[in-house]
Amino acid sequence: MSIKPEPTSAGVEKSGLKAWLMYALLTIVLWGVWGATIVIPENNGFPAELGYIMWSLSMLVPSLFCLRRVRWKLDISIEALAYGAVIGFLGGVGQLILYSGAIANGPAYLIFPIIALAPVVTICLSFVFLKERVGKVGGLGIVVALIAIPFLNYSDGDGSVQNSVWLFYAILVFLAWGIQGFYLKQANNKISAESIFFYMAITSVMLAPVAWYMTDEPLEANWGLDGAGLAFGIGLFNAFGALFLVYAFRYGKAILVSPMVNCLPPIVTSVLSLLILQTLPTAYAAVGMALAIFSAFLLVVGEESDDVAVGRPTS
Repeated sequence: MSIKPEPTSAGVEKSGLKAWLMYALLTIVLWGVWGATIVIPENNGFPAELGYIMWSLSMLVPSLFCLRRVRWKLDISIEALAYGAVIGFLGGVGQLILYSGAIANGPAYLIFPIIALAPVVTICLSFVFLKERVGKVGGLGIVVALIAIPFLNYSDGDGSVQNSVWLFYAILVFLAWGIQGFYLKQANNKISAESIFFYMAITSVMLAPVAWYMTDEPLEANWGLDGAGLAFGIGLFNAFGALFLVYAFRYGKAILVSPMVNCLPPIVTSVLSLLILQTLPTAYAAVGMALAIFSAFLLVVGEESDDVAVGRPTS
């Protein structure tokens, strides 16, 4: 039996702002901050694989927070367990493959444009199986967003590619995260967002031992506040962003949410990098930022136009 959003849930629209847009914007900001600061613990001697472990533990914080909001009502049906496990597994495995496979074997300036196109998978699956449609304005926004993503993730590099194994890993991450977005939308149509996120967190933690064994000499890592402690704190940005993403998929169309939350966080990351890390975005990133802002505008306007056209309330 489907669980419908209730007026008193966390999805209440405020000040005329659509619930899906509010949650998507929160995700964008938090993931942007996370992207700008994630390298700091690694620079302090805490390997990226162990960073995954701290991130998975940080996922427990928002999962308990959202369960408390619904008075600890956890969906323990087989369907809920299955969706939560699949979504968490796809997200966790994708992140492990990214760090240990793709980046370890190939150039980031080629890997990230491929992985960033994961919304294409979500969009295609939503179009075929969920029959989701958008108007011309929203459709144009999707196209512009997909054009912007490679620009936003392009980085100049002088390293040479020694083999093509990185491409295999990049494609795996691309597929894992694209399919995850599709299952997030499906799950939100059947079970509560709070249960989904809780099972996502538990599955991510279950993969932590894999990350431990993938790390060379994990006991020699920096387990102090500026290493493991900082990695946990930075992981909270990603964790709460993931929670808000679940709500964004619950109240919005995957065909709109997915491109938006993939093209805009790099803008926040670029600005913070300029202010905190004293780094300038490349010319490619600057073009991507302009395209991404324009695409976000089209996505929002397109959604509002669809609401008016079918007579749905816009506030």
